[in-house]
Amino acid sequence: MTDYSVLLPCVPRRLEQALPFAGLVRWTGAARLWQGQAMVMEPHQTFTGMAGAGFRVPTGFGVTLMPLRHPYEAALQARSVALATGEPVIAGFGPGSPAFQANILGAPYARPLQVAREYVTAVRGLLDGETVEATGPHYTFRGQLAPAAAPRVDVGLGVLRPGMARLAGEVADVVITWLTPPSYLRDVLLPAVAEGAARAGRTSLPRVVAMVPTGLEADGREGASPERLAVAGNAAHMQAPHYLDMLGRAGVDVSSGQLADVARGVVETGAFVGGDLAQVVKGLRAYEEAGVDEIVLNTTAVHKLFGSRDSLSDLSSILQAVTAP
Repeated sequence: MTDYSVLLPCVPRRLEQALPFAGLVRWTGAARLWQGQAMVMEPHQTFTGMAGAGFRVPTGFGVTLMPLRHPYEAALQARSVALATGEPVIAGFGPGSPAFQANILGAPYARPLQVAREYVTAVRGLLDGETVEATGPHYTFRGQLAPAAAPRVDVGLGVLRPGMARLAGEVADVVITWLTPPSYLRDVLLPAVAEGAARAGRTSLPRVVAMVPTGLEADGREGASPERLAVAGNAAHMQAPHYLDMLGRAGVDVSSGQLADVARGVVETGAFVGGDLAQVVKGLRAYEEAGVDEIVLNTTAVHKLFGSRDSLSDLSSILQAVTAP
């Protein structure tokens, strides 16, 4: 059975902006509260703060960016959230864009898949209580986390293309996708994950988590077509070279370079799930049928255009529809 979870649809500047979404997870059938990389209030601190306010829920980071923290700190931060919440954590990581890598590190990763392999392997070992002796070429250190009984922390990789999917199949606990059409997941990414797992001799596949942008048609939202919502929530992604490459592989016509054309293709391929409630449920079921284990409802566009109340309303309606017996 596929789980449904919630993405925090804003970058909070005050903790109380995030609490209603933690409450939604706590009081509905949602499995987990997720947040991507944020550059205002750091996500680990947000989740720990929510726990201190009494909202202790399972959490996921989808994804935090590897250039920002050493693998040892990444493992320590993830386990700290598990200790603070008393709930399991999915710690997802990704290399970010080459431009971001260059801005933070001085140069982009020459071999991002190799860096990701070293990073995830080190973090997993640390979380397993091992003394990790990393010998590079990208990370050279020796360390062990101080022993502590904490809920499980799974380690995930952000996946857009087959190379990273194969690597995730080898070394990750969780595969995390964003803006990936269900047919592309089914036909391209999941076979690559299985190939990587077989190459590593793994007897079980990583769990697959899909972040799915969505929004309902509703009264008072004049002009909020699925295409407009897709742009409002994902404009930066739909202009980034690595996302355009993925979308092109998934059947979206990105040749014009026009954001409106890309948004139309994103809607047509089901990477953005919009319409009335029945249409949204149908679009989400396509991800279930593709083999996704956890669908994360991303209402960032609704929140940006219409506010927190509308975002919470959409999430409540969709969760009720997809998790009802």
